[in-house]
Amino acid sequence: MAKTRTRFVCQNCGAESAKWIGRCPSCNEWNTYVEEIISPQAERQAHPAAMGASKVVPLTSVADRDFNRIDTGINEINRVLGGGMVPGSIILLGGEPGIGKSTLALQMALILNNLKTLYISGEESASQVKLRAQRLGQIHDNLFILCETNIDAIYAAIEKERPHLVVVDSIQTLYAEYIVSSPGSVSQIRECAFRLMRLSRSLAIPLFMIGHIVKDGSLAGPKTLEHMVDTVLQFEGDRQYLFRILRTTKNRFGSTSEIGIFEMQGNGLIEVPNPSEIFLSHSDEKLSGIAVAATINGNRPYLIELQSLVSSAVYGTPQRSSIGFDLRRLNMLLAVLEKRAGFRLAAKDVFLNVAGGLKIEEPSVDLAVAAAILSSNADLAIDKKTCMAGEISLSGEVRPVYRIEQRVAEAIKLGFRQMILPLANKKAVKHTGELEIHYISKIEQLPKILFG
Repeated sequence: MAKTRTRFVCQNCGAESAKWIGRCPSCNEWNTYVEEIISPQAERQAHPAAMGASKVVPLTSVADRDFNRIDTGINEINRVLGGGMVPGSIILLGGEPGIGKSTLALQMALILNNLKTLYISGEESASQVKLRAQRLGQIHDNLFILCETNIDAIYAAIEKERPHLVVVDSIQTLYAEYIVSSPGSVSQIRECAFRLMRLSRSLAIPLFMIGHIVKDGSLAGPKTLEHMVDTVLQFEGDRQYLFRILRTTKNRFGSTSEIGIFEMQGNGLIEVPNPSEIFLSHSDEKLSGIAVAATINGNRPYLIELQSLVSSAVYGTPQRSSIGFDLRRLNMLLAVLEKRAGFRLAAKDVFLNVAGGLKIEEPSVDLAVAAAILSSNADLAIDKKTCMAGEISLSGEVRPVYRIEQRVAEAIKLGFRQMILPLANKKAVKHTGELEIHYISKIEQLPKILFG
């Protein structure tokens, strides 16, 4: 008879050890090892035998497969998934507590009234889910709910009902009885996710899983969970703002550079088809320290507002603070402005904010960041109908950006009168309409165009 096996597993990274260790040698975290007891005999009984052995075949003989994507009924979700859900795919949605993960999943299930959907709730009762569903929209007969956390019961229910879509809220609440550890542990998450993945693949049912995150913003559980699934979505947003951003960090069936934007309202999450209008200020008052950047995320161009404040340092060491923009890149741009453009900013506090709670990583906003800083430093306002795009190098050169035509078209659509672009992009710009475009090659040329 096989003996019960004991092991210690790091709850942060999933590393295993035969004995307890104070500090994990893999992730260097302290006091993360937890004892787990696994019965090999029970584990073998829980895994049924495979239906048939796989065969080795040449890649050229594999039949081409056309993925018939399932329309989620929400365009912003379709966008980040690459056109819709692929049958048999596993989608993992993570985000802060209270950000709207369960609301988004339930709203999608309510819209898909033509598909049989099984909503598995491990955190809320059926009455709680129904109460939220009544607030979000019309309840239909194709939406079924199962309040269960035992993976064997969930496995049997999916096999019996054969739904067209399964939503699990959340994967951290599920457990397998043959693993002697609490729900949410590394072993439980890994085992439950693997069993759901295998069933989803065999029945060609898309699986939408909600996952918790830890303090540093990463998904709770082992890193293998993210490797196991097909798509990882991150639901972001500041609770002080109404806007929520759905970002793709992994996608086997599409691009990872797309984002979806929602607005949280009393009746659920509302799609935002034109983000430029919500991220720009609608005030006609001229204020210093504000610049507009033309950026692109995935296939979507939009304009964002960058706000800067430059003031004399009160204490000995100047402060550098940034919200929504990389602080290290901000320090680099400040050094370039001082060295190449001659602006003395070493003894001044510099604060930068991306309006609307967005987080921007594209380097094409460098030019707008520099413009906002110069505007605040000189206390001179930039024309509100002026936008810009360009990457700044350490030599002070304004480098070209990609897909310039889409940026120009977005500026024209929103009624901007002036745009500042890199000189290297001049040949690629063909249709400008009434938009006046200034081309620059060095950062020292920027103040003259902005302030004359």
